[in-house]
Amino acid sequence: MKNIMFTGGGSAGHVTVNIALIPKLAESGWSTAYIGSNDGIERRLVAELPQVSYHSISTGKLRRYMSWQNMKDPFRVVKGIFQAYRIIKKDKPDVVFSKGGFVSVPVVMAAWMNRVPVIIHESDITPGLANRLASPFATVICTTFPETARAIGEKKSRYVGAVIRENLKQGNADHGRSFTGLPDNGKPVLLIMGGSLGARRINEAVRHALPELTKAYQIIHLCGKGQLEGTIRLPDYRQYEYVNEQLPDLLAMSSCIISRAGSNSIFEFLSLRKPMLLIPLTKQQSRGDQLLNAASFERSGYCKVLHEEKLNSESLIASVQDLSRNKQAYLRSMDQYDAQDALTAVYEIIMETAKG
Repeated sequence: MKNIMFTGGGSAGHVTVNIALIPKLAESGWSTAYIGSNDGIERRLVAELPQVSYHSISTGKLRRYMSWQNMKDPFRVVKGIFQAYRIIKKDKPDVVFSKGGFVSVPVVMAAWMNRVPVIIHESDITPGLANRLASPFATVICTTFPETARAIGEKKSRYVGAVIRENLKQGNADHGRSFTGLPDNGKPVLLIMGGSLGARRINEAVRHALPELTKAYQIIHLCGKGQLEGTIRLPDYRQYEYVNEQLPDLLAMSSCIISRAGSNSIFEFLSLRKPMLLIPLTKQQSRGDQLLNAASFERSGYCKVLHEEKLNSESLIASVQDLSRNKQAYLRSMDQYDAQDALTAVYEIIMETAKG
């Protein structure tokens, strides 16, 4: 039996590709394990997969602001490397697959020290800091965008396209209505996803815009951990911190989506032919990858972009109205998208790369 070890975390985007791959590998008889942080979102998501054993390690955190915690992070990373080294030495995986996020750096280094081949997956046009640090220790780097090869070098890179979770295509709108309790009153459903990070500004604009938005739409609002607003009681509005199992059903019942511009998510919406209003994280909040992702999708005619600097309730309402008016044009552009079978491509790379 082949044995694969996954890593990646810090945000849902650093976990979803792993979650897409795990069932396919399990069907082929692979044993799967996961190394993540003790309290990151990856632990909660992986806990729902009974076939995966989870190991936690110490990890640093990439902060884009001054903090005394930054002084401690190098020591946490070194501790994480030794913890991951012992786990990998004991489990003896045939290959390590890394989706990125700061927790992945010590795991990739520890795999290299154990002479275990490493596959890295980069979702964005430009690689993140964690993947840049880890790439010298990788055997193969899979990319979602073909132009990413220029940033990381042609030798290791393999363009595979966007890995899409198969279960997202199996949603049922009736099940979504049963879960939310929203009546089938003829209004289209607008799904709003602020992401696990950076949701607050979107939440504020959405809640101020609700009186106007609910005239034309039913709203499903995924607002992030600890950001529910219990004082809002509207018949066409439902809010949740986060959903996982029910997400395919919510997507199936949705007409349009408001979202950040993380690569994994927007490619999933594209595969489902869901017109999008994208509100990318700013350069002050991130390294600018979401701005590039959103610009690429806008050029292709898949989405409308509203930059956060211009985000308020009025601009949000106007942008949603514009998205609705031009919905058919977005759908025509999406129909031209030629999706690669990235899941199979990555699976084959794993098979090729696994030692032994």
